[in-house]
Amino acid sequence: MKATGPIPAGYDSIDGELAIGGVPASALASKVGDTPLFVYSSDHIQARITELRAAMPKRLALHYAMKGNPYPPILALMNGLVDGFDVASGGELELAVAAGVDPARISFAGPGKRDRELERAILLGITLNCESEGEVTRALTIGARLAKTPQLAVRVNPSFDLKGSGMKMGGGAKQFGVDAERVPALVKRIIAAGAKWQGFHIYAGSQALSADAIIAMQAQTLALVAELTEAIGTSPPKVNLGGGFGIPYFPGDAPLDIHAVGLALNASLNALPDALAGSDFCIELGRFLVGEAGVYLTRIIDRKISHGETFLVTDGGLHHQLAASGNFGTVIRRNYPVAIATRYGAEPTEVATIVGCLCTPLDKLSDSAHLPRAEVGDLVAIFCAGAYGASASPANFLGQGPATELLV
Repeated sequence: MKATGPIPAGYDSIDGELAIGGVPASALASKVGDTPLFVYSSDHIQARITELRAAMPKRLALHYAMKGNPYPPILALMNGLVDGFDVASGGELELAVAAGVDPARISFAGPGKRDRELERAILLGITLNCESEGEVTRALTIGARLAKTPQLAVRVNPSFDLKGSGMKMGGGAKQFGVDAERVPALVKRIIAAGAKWQGFHIYAGSQALSADAIIAMQAQTLALVAELTEAIGTSPPKVNLGGGFGIPYFPGDAPLDIHAVGLALNASLNALPDALAGSDFCIELGRFLVGEAGVYLTRIIDRKISHGETFLVTDGGLHHQLAASGNFGTVIRRNYPVAIATRYGAEPTEVATIVGCLCTPLDKLSDSAHLPRAEVGDLVAIFCAGAYGASASPANFLGQGPATELLV
């Protein structure tokens, strides 16, 4: 038997079934007509943002990193809840615009922006977080051709990273950003060229659960911003401090203490040099805002025994939930939070492995979990499915196609 991750707070049962947004899982499956499906709770998202706003400094703006989940109804919801949107491709940019997001509230990062993406962003008046000197050159050239002033920030590759991070985005040689020592000359060039300099973007890592690690990273980031400002001689209009806030996925994981992070960040912002008194600061979060608000529901279509082990075969799989299968950046496979949605709260009576419908041994959603006995027709719930699920998984693998998505 192997442990499963902690089920996020806020999920209840109705008549013995998992309820999402006050609706039983089976009713949600009936509403869309099929499984598998991703269900996202607007109540969870709003509660998370309210909690975060209360914990963070009042002067700190909150941006949504669309890479976490670009589902259009979520974007429309977020448009009324956050201060800005961070996109990482031309496709995400168009989704944000289609959702009604004001281009002035959008920033665009990513190390491989095509000329057509730069052109579209410049025409819309979107801030480009430039990842290299070459990208700045291309943006300036395109701006001159269009007779449109580009709005350029510089993404900085810091010498430090986020300790304990699930994915390190800074420190050492990276495809992301401009090495810190080269930033002052580049910013001076941007200003001299007549572009609108928008400040710094500094993102050192993601998916950290240690408040101490995030506090240390944010302190280093602010110290770096102060050094760069002194070297440039001009205050940055905006500073994006990145994110890094993680959520519990696996056995033994504990929630991040955002109140400790907020208190420390407030003290750091209050101690900034006068040159940064007029700068606007923000953090960008994706997974932390939506990850725990999502549940992947998939139906058991077969129950079988092999060499004494029980397998629950579902109509879902890694083509929708690559991360839960352990094939999305995980070195050692561990179980996500899981439940038999149609027997929610029932006592576990057996050990079973939940697998998908794909013809590969990699398609395992939960390994040797202690669960209530489940039968063909029951629904399985994989939690923490609100981020890097539907849009980060190979939906067309083996011709299976995408899952339905639903915001409730």
